[in-house]
Amino acid sequence: MTAIFKFDGLLLILLLLICTCTYVRAQFPALLDRNKHGFLGAFWKMARVGERLSPYVALACLAMAVKTLVNK
Repeated sequence: MTAIFKFDGLLLILLLLICTCTYVRAQFPALLDRNKHGFLGAFWKMARVGERLSPYVALACLAMAVKTLVNK
């Protein structure tokens, strides 16, 4: 099965997207700021979530890392 059909995989993909979008916006702000609407606006929104909720996103990433290490 693909990662999208498993809840753990979906959560991992979502966390990676949030972290990646936040990093890209920090390095190249104009790249995401010009696409605030439409389909590409979802990446801008993920970057905003990563900026505003960074402690919670970091804790979720750590929890997912521990879970991944323990399960394998």
